Amino acid sequence: MAEPCVICTLLVSQTARYSALIAGIIYGKKRYDYLKPIAEEERRIEEEEKKVREEKERIAKQLAEGKRSR
Repeated sequence: MAEPCVICTLLVSQTARYSALIAGIIYGKKRYDYLKPIAEEERRIEEEEKKVREEKERIAKQLAEGKRSR
């Protein structure tokens, strides 16, 4: 019975390692492409909410200053 070749096991382990690496890169790219538009929409909504919140704070501040000056 012949012993397993050291070169063959090294080749198999390296092939498996790089196959997993390439699969991870492909999965990451697909996931990024899927999540990017969702994140952009969330950022846009957050920016709109921030503008509304800042406007309300500005109005509240003006009202508070108006009451103090009377």
